[in-house]
This record gives sequence, C-alpha cells and structure tokens, in this order.
Amino acid sequence: MLSGLRRRIGALIGGFEAAQGSRRLKGFQPSRAHVNTLIAAAGSDITARARYLVRNNGYALNAAESWTGNAVGTGIKPSSLIADKDLKALVQQLWLAWTDESDAEELTDFYGQQRRAAREVFIAGEVFFRLRPRRPEDGLTVPLQLQMLPSEMLPLTRTEVLPNGNVIRQGIEFDRIGRRAAYWFLRRHPGDLTDPGMVGEMVRVPAAEIIHVIDPVESGQLRGVSRLAPAIVKLFLLDQYDDAELERKKIAAMYAMFVISPAPTDIIDVTPADDGSGDRIVEVQPGQVVPLEPGEQIQTSAPADVGGSYEPFEYRTLLQISAATGIPYAYLSNDMLKANYSNSRMALLEFRRRVEAWQHSVMVHQMCRKVWQRWLDVAVLSGALDIPGYERNRASFIACSWLPPKWDWVDPLKDAKAEIEQIGAGLKSRTQALAERGFDAEQVDAEIAADREREQRLGLVFGATPPAAPTHDTSPISRRMDMSERVFSIDTVSEVTGISRTCLHGLIHRRHFVPIHSTRNGVARDFTLRDMVHLAVVSDLRSIGIDLRRAVNMVGSSADGTAGRDIITCRSGEIEITVDVARIADRVRDRMAGERS
Repeated sequence: MLSGLRRRIGALIGGFEAAQGSRRLKGFQPSRAHVNTLIAAAGSDITARARYLVRNNGYALNAAESWTGNAVGTGIKPSSLIADKDLKALVQQLWLAWTDESDAEELTDFYGQQRRAAREVFIAGEVFFRLRPRRPEDGLTVPLQLQMLPSEMLPLTRTEVLPNGNVIRQGIEFDRIGRRAAYWFLRRHPGDLTDPGMVGEMVRVPAAEIIHVIDPVESGQLRGVSRLAPAIVKLFLLDQYDDAELERKKIAAMYAMFVISPAPTDIIDVTPADDGSGDRIVEVQPGQVVPLEPGEQIQTSAPADVGGSYEPFEYRTLLQISAATGIPYAYLSNDMLKANYSNSRMALLEFRRRVEAWQHSVMVHQMCRKVWQRWLDVAVLSGALDIPGYERNRASFIACSWLPPKWDWVDPLKDAKAEIEQIGAGLKSRTQALAERGFDAEQVDAEIAADREREQRLGLVFGATPPAAPTHDTSPISRRMDMSERVFSIDTVSEVTGISRTCLHGLIHRRHFVPIHSTRNGVARDFTLRDMVHLAVVSDLRSIGIDLRRAVNMVGSSADGTAGRDIITCRSGEIEITVDVARIADRVRDRMAGERS
C-alpha cells in the first residue's frame, strides 16, 4: 500500500521516469534485498548452472579458458625489491624451486594454481586456498604448501551467532568488531559421492590460514558470484535453439523422397527392413529407371532451410553473451571472419585494461602478495633463508613487484618499434618495458651480460656484421681509409677543392654550408673528409658554369647530401647533370694521401 502511494505521488510530481510505475515499468519490480541475501538464496544454483554450462557448452568453456589464459597465462611472477643483489638472487632462486612444490595435491606448480584460481573465480565467483605448514622431514624446499578449496566447501547456509559473541555469516566467522576470525569448511565436498566418510562434518579454520580470492561486485559482499551469471539464461536457451535446429535438419535429411500412390499397399519395389521393425523401404540405386504404375508419383524431399535470419540471430545473441561475460566476441566464438586489425586491436585494448585491473586488484592483492609474505616468513623461520635483521626490517624484505605475462599483439613488429622509440625518447624506461613483458630488468641484464661474455669467449657474433680484424697495413690504400678519422683546416680544404677561404667563410656564415663539426663566429674549427668531398663536388659543378650558391643548393647544405652515394643527379634548368661522387672522393683521398706520405 505504501509503495503504491509512493508511485502515485511520483506520478503526480514527475521526476525520474525510471522510478515511476508507468505501463511500461508496471511489471518491473526488482528485489531490494542486499546482495548477500540474494547470494544466500540463489548462489548455489548459479554456481551449479555455471559449472554445467562450462562442462557442456562450447561458448561457456571458451569464455572460461579465454579469461584464464589472459588473466594468468604462464603465471604472475614476483620480482623481489631487496636492495642487496646477492640476497635478492638467492631469494628468487629459492622461490623458483619452491613453486614446483607448492601444490598440496601435487598436480601443478604455483603458477598452475594461479591459473586454477582464475578459472574458479570466473566460474564460481570465488575460490579458497588453505596455507598448509609442513614438517621439516617432508623434504620440501620451504615447509609450506597451498590446498585449493572450491566454493561449495564453504556452505552458504551456515549463519548463526556463537556463544562467544562471534557471528557466522555464510560460513565466515566474524569477531565482535567485524574482522574475519575463521572459516567453517566442510571436510568433504557436498557433491562428491565417491568419498563416503565425513559426510556433513565441518572444521573451523583460522582466517590467518585462508586466502579468499573473490571479485566483489557490491559493497559489503561476502561471497562470490559467477561471471557467467548475466549470461547463463542466454547461453542455455541458445544451446537449446542450436540443438533444435540441428535435430530439425537431421530429421529432414533422413527423407530422400516420398511415393504418392492411389494403392498404398502396392508401392513399387518395397522391401522389408532388416531390423525386423516392419518398416517398408524403397531402395534407390544410381541411374536407376523405375517404371511407375498409373497414378503413382515420386516427390523428392525439399526440407526448408534455416533462412537468412539464423546467422544474424546467432551473432546478435553471442554479442550479448560477450558483453555479459566481458569476453571479446572473437575470443568467445572463435569467429575471426568479422575481425580486422583495427577492431581487433580496439577490442583487445579494452579487454586487457579490464584484465590488468583484475590482475592487480584481485589476483596480486588477495593471493600472490599473501603467499609471498607467508612463504618468506616460513623460509626464514625454517632456516631455508638466513636474513639478518629480518624481524626489524620485515617490510623492506617482503617488498615485491608482481609481473604479469606479456601481451602478444596482432602486429608485434610495429609495437616493438614503437616501444623502442618510446625508450629512446625517454617516455619510458627499459625496466618498465621489461616489466610489462613479464621480466625482471636486473635478471635480464645479468643474462645479457653472461651471453655476451660467452659469445666473446667462443668467438660468436649474432645480429651484426663481425667486426674487421685489426691490421697494421701501411699501404697508401690503408692510409686513405685512416683519413676518415682526421680533420683538416680551412686552408687545406681551400687548396684541395679550389674554393677560396673568403667564399668558404661566406658559405658558412650564411649557413649555406654547415660543416659536420661546430662553427664559431661563422668560421669552421675543422673539416672532416666528408665535408671536403662534398665541397669538391660543389667545386666541380662550379667548373662547368654553375655559380657557387646554386651549386650548393643543388647538392645540399651539408655533407649528408653526398655521403655514402656513388652517383648523384642534379638539375640546372632543363639540363640534367650526373655527378660521379665516388670518383671525386677517390681524387680527394689520393691527393690527401699523397700529401700525408
């Protein structure tokens, strides 16, 4: 009655149309219950349906695997921030050895457990890990293992007040000030009938021993909800629709033809079925000529096609499922026909932003960080690591960066070039670039140094032309090559090129010619061999009647216009002039070599 009164008042005063009880919204009465109440009532059904779809629906399975592969991939790996390089290397080496022993079920390593956690959070909305201390005689690198517990092991229905004043809400025990004190787990999975013992038995596990990985969608949410929840209905109905279409086509394809006869008991060439069912079968052979009795007709089967609406309907429905799950359409359906470089990149960028946010706010913060801290504590306490002053400076020793695996792009060459230019321009550091690729910069640098040392020791050269062996040849040719490192005065340049000192000063002063080395007050300090060759080309052009200023404009204002070129072509009006730069360069080198000898 009160809600009806509010609606009537709202209709009178106007305001938000979304809150009015108009004809279009009359049946839209959403629940006002808190998300915890909704999860307690429907969470187990949502999880069961999500698991069913992942087991039986290809699109749901593809979505789960795509999310898992992109969120974790080969693993989110730590890079310790310990300042002591030797200690850091020791810690990293011990961690790497322990990752192979982390799984209490001995099915995978720590990075495989990350993958299983990401998959469980996508399907069930949450997952639990129990930190299991082990005995020294178990022979582990660090006496610690992780046991994964699925969502169903913590019953949603366990809600009560304990005698000590603590409250259990959906299986989680809270103390009087609202902190998580413990988790009440079933000893056996409620749906596992292969384990007959411990049915319904529960165990209280302190909260310090549990890692609860969850991506809450609302404030105050205690338990997780499957990421498939908004898409479950459409996935199930689309699967039924596809099955119905497939069955219809199958049934239609079973009928080759129909025989229409005024005497149905006397159909041509009828033979009984071999299976004893009593069905009558007309056998048809290739190229067969069948005489028909008067009144008989043969009508071939012409089953209706699915029509032109099938593909658009499937595509639109899959787009809605893609939006509901947050998985790009191409990843969900494996349909690349509608993809091109631009729209694929846009979809990937948006998807990867979401994945990166989830990696750092959920996987790293809730799981990786806690495992690293507990592992380092246990390693020090067990004597696997000897770190003086660990208790006093624990915060500095447990500091760590977590590096997700690198993203692969549609066109990796373009992205690599762009990244190199960003590093060269100072827009990002090599450390940042390597971290984005999932690598530790110090470790990569150490590996590069070790590789180069080994290559030098073995005489190997990769990725570049082998350097020329040193020589002590004193021939004129050798002396000519050595001159590329020499510099020459303006008097020498004037003598070799035939351009007066005054003209050279004027060209430099007016910036018509810019030597490779710096100038001061319009006077060049020195000239290189390339400068001299360039000016010799200008001088040769002047010798055929082209004025000095025009000749400089034709070949350029610096040695870059002729450097490394054997022939250049210039144009003077309608006349095309070819200049043999290589011959001029040899002439200059020969003269300078002769003067030097």
